Amino acid sequence: MTTVRLPLFPLNSVLFPGLVLPLNVFEERYRAMMRALLKTPEDAPRRFAVVAIRDGHEVAPSDPGMPDPTAQPERGPAAGFGPDPVRAFHGVGCVADAATIRERADGTFEVLATGTTRVRLLSVDASGPFLTAELQELPEEPGDEAGALAQGVLRSFRQYQKRLAGARERSLSTGAELPDEPSVVSYLVAAAMVLDTPTKQRLLQAPDTSSRLRDELKLLRSESAIIRSLPSLPAPDLTRGPTSFN
Repeated sequence: MTTVRLPLFPLNSVLFPGLVLPLNVFEERYRAMMRALLKTPEDAPRRFAVVAIRDGHEVAPSDPGMPDPTAQPERGPAAGFGPDPVRAFHGVGCVADAATIRERADGTFEVLATGTTRVRLLSVDASGPFLTAELQELPEEPGDEAGALAQGVLRSFRQYQKRLAGARERSLSTGAELPDEPSVVSYLVAAAMVLDTPTKQRLLQAPDTSSRLRDELKLLRSESAIIRSLPSLPAPDLTRGPTSFN
């Protein structure tokens, strides 16, 4: 299996292949990461890996500790993730390709990246100014009956959208048809559903597309039944994820 070493960007959310990730980068460890990525040749991809945090905080504490107000906050690339950072993260993440890295006048960065390939986290190195990780690329296997399952997921997802939106027509892409390629369907639906991080993580690390679609079909039916019994549930915006304030 192919392995690669990349900068590591932990988040309190899950990134899926094909999904857009906006980032507002202000912590020094991640600013250092972006400065390093900007040194990448223009014709080469500016890649980093995103992993969901299992135990820890996306933003390191910057105020004196509690209950001792004189305690100094932890600093460094692994701040907030304990003595063994690899244990603080979920074991499967996603490579992100930064299409835009814009430095502001105050030294912070505005970043727009897209998820590309799933990776397994093998090790984490905290010896530099930012975390890096050794990663193993994970192939996306179709599994059995992926095409038929994708069509079933799309039908259930349309009903789920209508219930969330109060029976108004909404889609993943405004004015566009939903995709029909099974793996793309599986990732877009996983990203768009209103689920907690452990459930989204489970979908990301499914062994193949068919397994992910089967799981999504069960979740869509279950969530739609819950929404049907709670008609006043507010409808979130299904087409956008929040910008991450790292």
